Amino acid sequence: MRIMGLDFGSKTVGVAVCDELGYTAQGVETITRKEENKLRQTCQRIEALIKEYGVTSIVLGYPKNMNDTIGERAEKTEEFKAMLERRTGLPVILWDERLTTVEADEILEESGVPRSERKKVIDKIAAGLILQSYLNSPETKK
Repeated sequence: MRIMGLDFGSKTVGVAVCDELGYTAQGVETITRKEENKLRQTCQRIEALIKEYGVTSIVLGYPKNMNDTIGERAEKTEEFKAMLERRTGLPVILWDERLTTVEADEILEESGVPRSERKKVIDKIAAGLILQSYLNSPETKK
């Protein structure tokens, strides 16, 4: 049972997967696209990674506003969720991702990664944090 974590942004999608036992999340890659609404190649890459890692479900970061309301970015994420479910046939779970990018940036800064290099990996780190949060949640433990 492998779970994929995704951090869906306007031009990038960070990807992480968990180990086969579902204990730890590891960042895999950041998928980049030229335009926000051009998702065909992004979906094709996600489908290839699903096959490569034997993924059985997807956790998709849900960017709620700090006051717990749903904004434009969250609405786009809901649309992406529906597209992923149609294309992959896998269940997609929306998971609160508030402040994960900030946390990812702090981790990279503390690790000594120069600011110019952080942009290349921050989304896959954030995807790993989203997925790890899901894996650690008492509601997901059986």
